[in-house]
Amino acid sequence: MSLTDQLSRASRVASKYFVVWVVLASGAALANPDPFVPILNYVTPLLGLIMLGMGLTLQPADFKRLVDRPVDVGIGAVTQWLVMPLAAYGLYILLDLPDAIGVGLVLVGAAPGGTASNVMSYLGRGDVALSVAITTLTTLAAPIVMPAWTLFILGEGIDVTFMEMFTSIVQIVIIPVILGFTIRYLLDRKAPKAAEIGVDVFPVISVVAIVAIVAGVVGANVENILTAGALVLLAVVAHNAIGLGAGFGVGRAAGMSEDRVRTCTFEVGLQNSGLAVALATSLFSPSAALIPALFSVWHNVTGPALASYFTWRDGEASDDAVATAD
Repeated sequence: MSLTDQLSRASRVASKYFVVWVVLASGAALANPDPFVPILNYVTPLLGLIMLGMGLTLQPADFKRLVDRPVDVGIGAVTQWLVMPLAAYGLYILLDLPDAIGVGLVLVGAAPGGTASNVMSYLGRGDVALSVAITTLTTLAAPIVMPAWTLFILGEGIDVTFMEMFTSIVQIVIIPVILGFTIRYLLDRKAPKAAEIGVDVFPVISVVAIVAIVAGVVGANVENILTAGALVLLAVVAHNAIGLGAGFGVGRAAGMSEDRVRTCTFEVGLQNSGLAVALATSLFSPSAALIPALFSVWHNVTGPALASYFTWRDGEASDDAVATAD
């Protein structure tokens, strides 16, 4: 087996059992938090590494789609920008969450789409090109959208300024993504084999980084998890469900094709919770990172489950068509 094949296999295993690694690491952090808490000091560079990997997956054609398919891209992005922050605010008030924890819910709501939505669109037979285009747009807009929503919702309840959040997001997201895109662009032309290896390696690195971040957040929030765990979990589950449901409903109402409806579903419901974790720990507190960390786990349960349901439904429809023809 060649090195490329081995890396591809490792990447598939790492991604397929992502939730298992997160659950195991979180359990270890709950049982013995001390070794994991120091990871919070490295959340920003870890997320930067993840975003570098996202940049490596982008190609010039992905940016061209933003121009070629403006309507569906706009519908998906605007739905995410409106539904998720407003749902976060509603749950924050309805569940009467502690302020420190509520900040994390708002940060998740205001976050852009994550690479998980691209993967789930692929697995669920959605329109992957549309998914990448929406994720790209929401990511590039994140330095404006995230601070604007966070400050609008939380107002004077926080001490962080718009410019502080803007600068942090540019450093954590935009610069690594542009750097990754540039590296991929050059490698595709000078060393395509190296580009292929890089695309295979970075999913493994991303999984390791996310697992480490979640474990660090869990370790730093053992007391919060034990005292407010049910309420926090309810907020995470409800927020994700609202996003998935709204994405599906808006896609259907807009008359999108079935594959694009699925993509809209994943794009709205699956957030870049890692970015929310990084901002929470660097600008707020470890408590603010709790909901984003749990969201990272939960949307990697609902995403694959929904993708599996979509493919199962395709199989049922195919069987029905064959039966009708017979």
